[in-house]
Amino acid sequence: MRVPAIVLFLLSFQLLLGQSPYPKEVFRPPLDIPLILAGTFGELRSNHFHSGIDIKTQQRQGLPVYAIADGTVTRIKISHWGYGKALYIAHPNGYTSVYAHLQKFAPEIEQFVKQVQYQKQSYEVEIFPDFGEIKVNKDSIVAYTGNTGGSSGPHLHFEIRNSVNEKPTNPLLYGLEVRDATNPSLVSLHAYPLSEQAQVNQSNERVQLSYSKQADGTYLAEKVNALGTIGFGVNAFDRQDLAANKNGVFAIEQRVNGKVYTDFDFDSFSFSETRYINTLIDYAYFGRNKQRIQQCFKAPGNKLSIYETLYNDGKIEVKEGLTYNVEIDIKDLEGNTIRVIIPVEGVREPLVRKSEQNRTPYFLKSDKPNNYDLGIARVYFPENTFYKDFYLDLQPGQDTVRIHNNRVPAHKNFTIAFDASGFSPEERQNLFIAHLDKDGKPQYMNTYKNGTSFSTRTRILGTYTMAQDTVPPKIRPRNFKPKQWLTNYRYLSLRISDDLSGINSYKATLNGEWILMEYEPKTSTLTYNFDDVILDKKQCQLEVVVTDNAGNSTTFSSSFFRR
Repeated sequence: MRVPAIVLFLLSFQLLLGQSPYPKEVFRPPLDIPLILAGTFGELRSNHFHSGIDIKTQQRQGLPVYAIADGTVTRIKISHWGYGKALYIAHPNGYTSVYAHLQKFAPEIEQFVKQVQYQKQSYEVEIFPDFGEIKVNKDSIVAYTGNTGGSSGPHLHFEIRNSVNEKPTNPLLYGLEVRDATNPSLVSLHAYPLSEQAQVNQSNERVQLSYSKQADGTYLAEKVNALGTIGFGVNAFDRQDLAANKNGVFAIEQRVNGKVYTDFDFDSFSFSETRYINTLIDYAYFGRNKQRIQQCFKAPGNKLSIYETLYNDGKIEVKEGLTYNVEIDIKDLEGNTIRVIIPVEGVREPLVRKSEQNRTPYFLKSDKPNNYDLGIARVYFPENTFYKDFYLDLQPGQDTVRIHNNRVPAHKNFTIAFDASGFSPEERQNLFIAHLDKDGKPQYMNTYKNGTSFSTRTRILGTYTMAQDTVPPKIRPRNFKPKQWLTNYRYLSLRISDDLSGINSYKATLNGEWILMEYEPKTSTLTYNFDDVILDKKQCQLEVVVTDNAGNSTTFSSSFFRR
């Protein structure tokens, strides 16, 4: 009996519908403690979405980290910042797990890494072992939790990625359990006039809306009088049951008179699009207030793929005499939801708050390259450095140049080039380009020198100048004194610091042989583990050379004794 093709198709389709795109009960948790999160997947961070979950480690380091399934180590990366010590394991089912901010690796992996570090004479390494060279089993210890890299406290950053395209997905979709019966929280609610003639509550600029919590748990905003194209934004966070951390929300849905206008969530995203976070948030508001408003409409330049539904780019066309009921649902992954209701009436009113566009001589077209001469410096913006056209504020000075402000995001690096011909060759040796922070303190920028032309590439708008650093770094021992017996010591530790341009490099030798010293920028320490090298001398000579970003160097020498 032949089965019609359409029947086979429907049966196959039903089977596909019955399968979850994320396998449950396949992966074990990476830690053997209750999973309490300090950060959620897709959380809004500076210039990127958080690509994993941050698991609290009871304010401790050294907890064992387990392979979540059988697999092979495909990548090991150690860096001073970023993920610090990180391990990548590929699994046969097409996923890769990532473990970051580690204190150290399991002994076999640790030995493998140190061989490479000594071979390359570098603490910072990136290793891609041959496939199958380092196999791990589910439940085996692969590392220990730490606080390395850009971590602000002990925790485990954990990711699950698609092995083919490296696309991160929300680890909680794979059945990892986190207690969460707590609703998200609303911090503030905002309305935006988006067209030239649009207005909201007698204003043509962003308006913060008042709201109150109702008996049924919903939030009701005061009536909005508006006209033209408008949009809404929310500042919100989520908490799990056992933590006070203000984590990111999972999903936002906006409906207008029952029709879904906007629906996005954080199941997954691509690293190539993560910087477009600056088009999802109100970046100008963030620049002024350091708080992130998630816009329920699609702004210019937004190329994010997180939207499930997007009608009219999430923008609402308000016509005079009509009323609109706007509902915004803010959800976490467990389905805990808060609802915001905004009544809108189409009313034309005289403007009380009216913002005027700051017009300058420099109108930047975002889709074209732009080059500006500022006297002591030149600035070059490649095409599509910015998401939209705007009037650029450029202020040349005698010693500084101001390049707009921190309320406009740059998607690409642009180039600033200073003329250093006014400085002598000796002065130019310790000269660098600096960005002035809000307190006017110079911050070192990676400076390329070509004769008297000094340049840097950056995404940071603001004030720049040329700074000089002639003071070498400082080095002092932390846990030993010269000519001390260190027989029972497990490690040597020194503190290094620089007053202006910052630490660029360091090198340490013991009895003339290169040794591995781990640099922790957060504590300004260098640490050497005595287990690394078998010492064949009773009296040992340590030498450490530290160089700052301006080329100044300091050499520290000391002897000690050890049996």
